[in-house]
Amino acid sequence: MKPIYIFRHITCEGPGYLSDFLERHRVPYRLIAIDQGKCVPPDLSDTSALVFMGGPMSVNDPLPWINDELRLIQQAREQNMPVLGHCLGGQLIAKAMGARVYANGAQEIGWHPVEKTDAASPWLADLPARFEVFHWHGETFDLPAGATPLLRSAYCENQAFALGSMLALQCHVEMTAPMIVEWAEMNREALAVPSASVQSRHAITCDADARVKNLHAIADVLYERWLASVLEHAAARA
Repeated sequence: MKPIYIFRHITCEGPGYLSDFLERHRVPYRLIAIDQGKCVPPDLSDTSALVFMGGPMSVNDPLPWINDELRLIQQAREQNMPVLGHCLGGQLIAKAMGARVYANGAQEIGWHPVEKTDAASPWLADLPARFEVFHWHGETFDLPAGATPLLRSAYCENQAFALGSMLALQCHVEMTAPMIVEWAEMNREALAVPSASVQSRHAITCDADARVKNLHAIADVLYERWLASVLEHAAARA
């Protein structure tokens, strides 16, 4: 099986728990560190799937690699290749598929619940109707044509969608406890004045180990479902 490409846009927003999940399932992957000047591959000939991680930039920023990643996502759609996006990554999928990405009504930072939509099955069949995940975003996306909405929250209507074998997440299910602490420390100023949608540094890091354990159980369901489509697609290409 060819490796999954994982695109990292800033050092602190790597694959996190996803890398643990892939290694546990013995699935090869290749990290493409955009933050270190690595180039976006020109095509999909050497990969089985695409994963896009988060970042503080906007998909609407005039950065040259953004157009390259959008082009690669469009190629993946044409070839029915699975794509997974976390936060900025989900927004990249949405934009590549023709949807609008724009400022959300409020910043959503910290541990907040999401709820499944009526159309969420089969992607979320093994998850409860409502559960807690981690958030850190100020923008959101509209749904591309033909997409199935999966999750919503009180502060963001479109938290996740599926489009074929593409899974776009606005929330962060890849977090580890060290990542939680690192982000909170790096963004002390942004968390200095908490609100209903922006939690304090203490609220974010409090009981992080237990919350992350629950988050990984959620991630396992999402990643298992997505990985099944990756393995199916790879087998069809073999």
